[in-house]
Amino acid sequence: MMNTEPTDPQPGDLAIADYPELAGREFAVSDWVAIDQERVTMFGVATEHRHWLHLDPERALRDGPYGGTLAHGFLVTSLLSHFMDNVRLRPRDAAFGLNYGYDRVRYLAPLVTGPHTRIRDRISIMETEWRPGGRLMVKTANHFEQDGHPDPIAYAEWLILWVPKGGEGQR
Repeated sequence: MMNTEPTDPQPGDLAIADYPELAGREFAVSDWVAIDQERVTMFGVATEHRHWLHLDPERALRDGPYGGTLAHGFLVTSLLSHFMDNVRLRPRDAAFGLNYGYDRVRYLAPLVTGPHTRIRDRISIMETEWRPGGRLMVKTANHFEQDGHPDPIAYAEWLILWVPKGGEGQR
């Protein structure tokens, strides 16, 4: 059963002001995350995307082209916040980060669900832009890798707006 307890993410060692000098470099590689049928089913139920190719292992094996169920592409990219916290990308002086959206997302290969299926995120800082109130927009490049496969299964350019402590009420 998945853990549903709320957490308080731990910040990393960097301050918001440190991020511009990281632009253009790989920042970190996350730990692996298991993508099992339970996770895929929970995601399908939560998002109302209950297609048999995702939720019915027997039918996916019998009638599907991939030899098993597939993880939703949106499930993969929904793990960006987890991967960010896993590599401690959250600045120590940020009150919070706002998910500003994506500039680009590509699903490059199907992710077949199985007992040993796992993915990780190779994260680079692409660019940064200062905003009013000491806020910093950060664009990351995220290459999602499946264990045992040489090429990325997905790619996303993600925008995060870091809001400094004390700047929460500013717009």
